[in-house]
Amino acid sequence: MSRLLGFSLMLLLPVLAFAADPAVNELAPVPEPPDLPAPVQSGEEMEPDITIIRKGKDTIQEFRRNGKLYMVKIQPQVGPAYYMLDTNGDEQMDVKKNDLDENTNINKWTLFEWDFN
Repeated sequence: MSRLLGFSLMLLLPVLAFAADPAVNELAPVPEPPDLPAPVQSGEEMEPDITIIRKGKDTIQEFRRNGKLYMVKIQPQVGPAYYMLDTNGDEQMDVKKNDLDENTNINKWTLFEWDFN
């Protein structure tokens, strides 16, 4: 019986010490909410214009906002879709992305490093 009592006290002491610590019970301050976005101006487009073009058995979707081409999605008959993106606003497609790119993370760890200073 005394072993059980000693064991239970041994388990309770860290819990009581944790509960008695006032720094643990303090809550972090609530951060300020972010500023609201500017209201939509009359006539401003909210959604992109999408033009669908069929070339052979491939489907091409052109995405435009305010008349500027910013993305093209190409869905070939065989294989996954890929995207051409305009990253700097000059209507030239700079980046090619594939649906398979989302799940292909290549880990790049530094295993060894030398400092010759």
